[in-house]
Amino acid sequence: MSDVEEITTQRSTVDEWTEGLAQSTGSPGGGAGAGVMLGIAASLTSMVAGYTEADPERRDRLSAILTRAETLRQSALHLADDDATASRAFGAVFKLDQGPERDEAIREAAIGAAQTSAELGDHAVAAIEDLSWLADHGKRAVIADVVVAFGALRAAVAGARTNASFDLATLKSSGSTLEEIHAQHPRLWNSVETLTTAIERIDACTASIDHRAAPTHADGST
Repeated sequence: MSDVEEITTQRSTVDEWTEGLAQSTGSPGGGAGAGVMLGIAASLTSMVAGYTEADPERRDRLSAILTRAETLRQSALHLADDDATASRAFGAVFKLDQGPERDEAIREAAIGAAQTSAELGDHAVAAIEDLSWLADHGKRAVIADVVVAFGALRAAVAGARTNASFDLATLKSSGSTLEEIHAQHPRLWNSVETLTTAIERIDACTASIDHRAAPTHADGST
């Protein structure tokens, strides 16, 4: 596609979308990439849940996981497109002439971008529990796909955390101090800490099952 604004997760092929991501425009950028990674994690969660045969006691739980994963897949892709839009607006404000109006535009764009990243992060954090359940109760033959899903989920969380943090720090460009940013936007500030904790949780989950997905080492030992 010739016009980067036409590139969306809904209308573009994977080739077109990644070609757009490769351009020096930032729309889509890393935040949108995090949204797509979340969509991949959700899709793999659905796949593993679909392969899993649950006993009657776990059937309802498995059905709920499938429903949540499909909803998340769709939401994640919409959030990726929202981030691309926010990124485009974010970049545009820095082209404005110096002055109070530019400072205010930077503040609004930075907050909007941080909110988009925090929302994506919230969705990603909520997905950890279902994937952890599948790590314990899912079909053993697809445990490698669970590990890949955790990898995609980690990328989504890390991307959301980094972008939210960067967006908040950008408020310094409009004259705010970090102390003022913390005081004025506590929820967004705290979301960064929540996402940091989530990364640690994902790493622990992955480490606990990696030996099942990759039981041999490169040197041939077990």
